[in-house]
Amino acid sequence: MKPPMKTLLAVLASLWLSLFLSLGTPALAAGKLVATPYAPAKVMFEFYLDDPQKIGSALFWVRSLMNPLMDAPYNYSPEDLSIVVVIHGTEIVTVAKKNEEKYQDAVDRMRYYAGFGVTFKVCGQAAVDYGYRVEDFQDFIEVVPNAITELAHWQQQGYALIIPQIVSKTIDIESIR
Repeated sequence: MKPPMKTLLAVLASLWLSLFLSLGTPALAAGKLVATPYAPAKVMFEFYLDDPQKIGSALFWVRSLMNPLMDAPYNYSPEDLSIVVVIHGTEIVTVAKKNEEKYQDAVDRMRYYAGFGVTFKVCGQAAVDYGYRVEDFQDFIEVVPNAITELAHWQQQGYALIIPQIVSKTIDIESIR
């Protein structure tokens, strides 16, 4: 008489489990730190934000690129990095000199990054839309003819494009950890 298929599968599963347990169960595996062999950055950030207050969060993306590359084990100097930020959304108001006091933290951070060689470019067409002239911008700003054309240019030069995704955080980390 043939054993039913369910019985045969149960016996095989039991044998496999016994074999596994007899070999000893390994300790729970843990993640491991990997030092990816990063090359110096050649990156362009596109800032096209729907609210100028989001510029602070977008600037964290720049920091998140620079800090690991300048720290061990990479230890790249700022001169090794080539970073361009193209601004053409509502955040354009943050780099207008007349708004410096209102956006002082963001201006200070951009000036700090500019000191490390990050280039900040504003779309000339957007500037006209906002009623700004070249002389209305902070001294670390370069005004280019058009943001889209500028983005295409840097991509053709081999720059990676990063578009910061700025979301409203509605759940705190502790409650979902």
